[in-house]
Amino acid sequence: MTTEKATFGAGCFWGVEATFRAIPGVTDAAVGYAGGTTENPSYEDVCSHRTGHAEVVQVEFDPAVVSYDHLLEVFWSNHNPTTLNRQGPDVGDQYRSVIFYHSPEQQAAAEASKTRLEKSGRFKNPVVTHIQPAPAFYCAEDYHQRYLEKRGLSHCAI
Repeated sequence: MTTEKATFGAGCFWGVEATFRAIPGVTDAAVGYAGGTTENPSYEDVCSHRTGHAEVVQVEFDPAVVSYDHLLEVFWSNHNPTTLNRQGPDVGDQYRSVIFYHSPEQQAAAEASKTRLEKSGRFKNPVVTHIQPAPAFYCAEDYHQRYLEKRGLSHCAI
């Protein structure tokens, strides 16, 4: 089995991770930090708003079972891509909407899906999601991994 990676930031990474883990064809998912300037940041560092990192989920998936396009649909459907640095009650640059692509094909698919979403009229406000090359991914602390699963929950309560 050959797997690929996809990296998404869509607010609180706990709920994003649980959502992607539930998709058939996703072989693994890890919460972490990406897109900033600090190497090996801690959760506290990221929350300080001085690192530039977003809370993200790095998804490993089998493209023979689930397409990247389907993962993009799940991404768009599970957060509000029109709020800059905010998802629900969570406010700060670490909660920004971002797609970090791992290949030119992922970049093209992400940009096309964003364009389709913008033209769909689903949102009255502009889509502010950034689409950027995948930077270094820093795994979050162990207590954040599978956070909701460890507590018997399936999603973040907002």
